[in-house]
Amino acid sequence: MTIQLRLAAPADTAALADLGRRAVTAKFAHLYKPEDFGAFLESAHSEAKVGKELADPGMRIAVLEENGALIAFCKLVLASTLPAGYSEARTPLELKQLYTDPARIGGGLGARLMDWAMAEAAREGADEIQLTVYSENPEAQRFYHRYGFTKIADIEFWVGNHRDPEFLYACTLAPKDGREGDGLAADEQV
Repeated sequence: MTIQLRLAAPADTAALADLGRRAVTAKFAHLYKPEDFGAFLESAHSEAKVGKELADPGMRIAVLEENGALIAFCKLVLASTLPAGYSEARTPLELKQLYTDPARIGGGLGARLMDWAMAEAAREGADEIQLTVYSENPEAQRFYHRYGFTKIADIEFWVGNHRDPEFLYACTLAPKDGREGDGLAADEQV
């Protein structure tokens, strides 16, 4: 079984929405009222939302695929949309939704996507990658620490009427030295 890393395509819309919903539900559904969580899923992980993200030239979405099924993905926003003023970065990228199929967590899929994200950020000339992580998610925090991310601020994340304390994390990247990286074209496989 070969796992392929590639950029997402419009044909992946339904599978990306489904995988995002399953990953978030498995990890976080127990924290929220059903109506708040349902509204959040619709706003963040609907096929319409994923379709807009796939069409956005300011995003890159990488997927890991095995035997025709998506098993993990991550999204990069080429110009961070996270709260400003906590960093000296001039060209930060935002990593969002690094998600793995709940049955596949711990198998190195997240690391493979993080390696892609770091290389893609360097190729794009970013000086920092930013992300948010739930304050009560120590597993994710340890994962990001291994890649050099540190907490730079306490922020909030809203799910309906429920406020979650989140951490804003950042990882400073070395300045681009003029070499081109190993970014993936939409039809390339690794």
